[in-house]
Parts: sequence; structure tokens; C-alpha cells
Amino acid sequence: MTASERPPGKTTVSPDVLISIAKLSALGVPGVSRMATISGGVNRLFRKGAGEGIRIEVAEETVFADLYLVLKEDVNIREVSRNVQQQVARAIQEMVGMDVGHIDIHIEDIDYEESIEA
Repeated sequence: MTASERPPGKTTVSPDVLISIAKLSALGVPGVSRMATISGGVNRLFRKGAGEGIRIEVAEETVFADLYLVLKEDVNIREVSRNVQQQVARAIQEMVGMDVGHIDIHIEDIDYEESIEA
């Protein structure tokens, strides 16, 4: 591409956009119940997305993410985790055009429905 063909300007993506993409992609995977809160005391208060169950870091235009999930009962944890990794990576690459370094999944809990006995 020559200088005359190059589009003007630069696009900057807020970390909040990456957090939203990752969150919506993860919640869309069958077997995921909700995002978990991130433990870690005071340090988590200063990290973007910590209250939403996601930690995002961007280094040299590469996204690194940690997702903290609560899964539904009776699901294959490994399969759901891999599906979340694939869906989040695909969404970030397609929507933002950034490379994905790693997406680490942390299963914090399983949601068991309370059985109602008559």
C-alpha cells in the first residue's frame, strides 16, 4: 500500500470494548452460567474488568485475557472451556483485528439448581 492509498488516522480500541466482547462471547457459549467475581483483594480494584470476571491485558497489539466463569451443572468443563477460548479469540480477532496471545479460563464455581421436593 502506498502512502497515497493509506487511510488517514489511527483507530484506538478501549480496554472496555475488549472486556465487553470477551464477556458477551463467553456468556454466549452453552454451559456458561455467568461470570464470576475475581478474588484478589485491593489489587483487583485497580484492574480493568475485574468486577466483571475478566482481566484483559494488551501488549504490543496482542490481547491476553483471563476469564473467571461459573458453569452450569452437568457440563463437560474441558469442552466448555475450550469453546469459550475459541469463541472469545474469534470474536476479538474478527471484531477488532487484534492478535490473541492467550485466553486463560478459571472455573470458579458450578451453578446447581435447587431441587424442589413435594
